[in-house]
Formats: sequence, structure tokens, C-alpha cells
Amino acid sequence: MAEKIRIALDAMGGDNGVEVVVAAALDYISKDPSVSLILCGNEEAIKTLLPEKIPDRISIVHATQEVAMDDLPSKALRNKKDSSMRVAINQVKEGHADACVSAGNTGALMATARFVLKMIPGIERPAIITQLPGLINNTWVLDLGANVDCTADHLFQFAVMGSELLNATGERRNPKVGLLNIGQEEIKGNEQVKKANERLSASELNYIGYVEGDDIYLGDVDIVVTDGFIGNVALKSSEGVAKMIRQRLKASFKRGLLSKLAGLIAYPVLKSFAKTIDPRRYNGASLLGLKGIVIKSHGGVDALAFEHAIAVAKTEVQSAVTEHIEEKIALHMKNGKAD
Repeated sequence: MAEKIRIALDAMGGDNGVEVVVAAALDYISKDPSVSLILCGNEEAIKTLLPEKIPDRISIVHATQEVAMDDLPSKALRNKKDSSMRVAINQVKEGHADACVSAGNTGALMATARFVLKMIPGIERPAIITQLPGLINNTWVLDLGANVDCTADHLFQFAVMGSELLNATGERRNPKVGLLNIGQEEIKGNEQVKKANERLSASELNYIGYVEGDDIYLGDVDIVVTDGFIGNVALKSSEGVAKMIRQRLKASFKRGLLSKLAGLIAYPVLKSFAKTIDPRRYNGASLLGLKGIVIKSHGGVDALAFEHAIAVAKTEVQSAVTEHIEEKIALHMKNGKAD
């Protein structure tokens, strides 16, 4: 019998904390017998939400502290060494878990994971990547907020990591990589983007050149590379647009009897569309570049969305994503292209 995948969960992280994480954990193991989950956090609080007979594939590791959503990363790293977040990451470091999932403070998670797990040789900074729905195909975007200021080398490394992630997981073979810019002309963009474009053009990646913001949703590109400031703005903007569309449609179909009748007729189509753009279905961003798998869930999610983040962690463990990235980066370093 194949060995089960072990995933450590930061049970106290996020806006909704332990209630959402425990509910997601119970539901997830009922569907997927190949995974066991380690709930890291206040044991008493966790046990009150579990059935009297705790399922075999759920275990608890007690933690005495929590990282607040507004804690400074430096404070969390220095003063909260027994936080649920730190304990969950330690499970990966010590070999008790194959991956970690947290909905906690992004800055603290990034700083703690980098300190505990260390970086893959040849990668200077970790990057956050997730997929967004597109007209042609879903598009993966990185970085989504880990690095506000990036050099051309950082952008190049992000492209390598993103490409290898999709190759390893089988999401895309030889994925098309685009560099986000304010236009597709060669003269446009800042110096970092222009230098990254030169590096990528000379690489073995399937680089298709500059792409613009609308290409994330409308273009034929698999990976969009940018710095964390722009990437985070793009992510939050897309989430806002999705919410606005859903709310406007609901309001429109409540205006009078004819509108309500039209809403009933259109309901199957609207339900399918809402599912397509539902951010919960895309929850679970990978922290690439670490010597271990760490998945960041949105902070204010429900149990369904957190389950998606667990599923992302499982896929990356099965695909040995960290090892694939390490091998690819080592190859680029050997060829003198990584630094």
C-alpha cells in the first residue's frame, strides 16, 4: 500500500481560524484516503471541533501561540517560535510532513518559511504563484506579493520556477511564459523588465515576450511573470471584479417580476459562470523557491476554499515540485544563466 501524503495545517491561521481549518480537514479526509493531516495549534480548541473519536488520519500537534494577521513578520519570527504557523512549518523541516498549508499572515509565513526551510540554491527570493481563470485557459501569475522590488535576475528565476511547476504537475507541458509590461513594444518597460526580457529571450524557456494585463485573462499565455507589487494589484483587482459582477447580476435579476423570471430561466448558465470565476476554486498559492512545499491560503476563506489549498499541496508533493525546480535551477547555474 502506498505511503500516505502528510500535510501539516496551520489550524489557527486566517481570519476565521480553527473553525474553518478543522471543518476543511474533516471534509477533505472523507474524500481523499491518500492523505493524512496534522493540525497544528491549540489542542483544546481543535479537539472541541473534532468528533469524540478522532479520525485515524488526523493528528494534533500542540502550539501555544498564534500569529495575528497584523503581526510584523520580524515579530512573528522572533517572538512567536511556538506559533501554529511555525510549528506547521517545522513539521516539514523535521520530515514529519510533506507540505504545509496556512491561511495566516502572508509576510510572517514567507519570513518564517524562508528562515526554517531555507532557499533552493540559486534562488535568491521565494515567489508566490497561483492560477487565475482565463478565456482560453487558466493562467498562472507570479510573483503575487512576496517581493515588491525585483531585479531582472529575480524575474528570470521566477520564470524558471513557474515553468517547472507547470511541467512537474502536468498542468502544461513546455508552458508559454510571458513577461508583464505596459505594452508589447521593445522600447516599453523599465530597465529591470527590459533586462529580464533579454535574459528570457536567450533562455531555453518557451518565452513568448511581453504581455499586457488583459492577456492574463484573454491571452494565449500559461505563465505571466511580474514583480510582487504589480502581481498583487492584479490579483486583488481580479477578485474585486469577480465580486462586483456577481453582486451586479444578483441585483439586476431582482428588479421586478420580469427580471426575476429572466433570472430563473438564466439560472443554470449563471450558476455555471459563477462557478468558473469563484475565487474559492483557485485558492492555494504556492511559495516557490523554498526547500519544502508551503501553500498560502487566502485569509478569509471558507472550508471549501481551504480544501482547495490542501489539494494544491497534495499535487505538489505527488509531483515532487521542489526537486524538479532544484534540478532545473542547478542546470541553469551550470550553464551560467542563473546569476
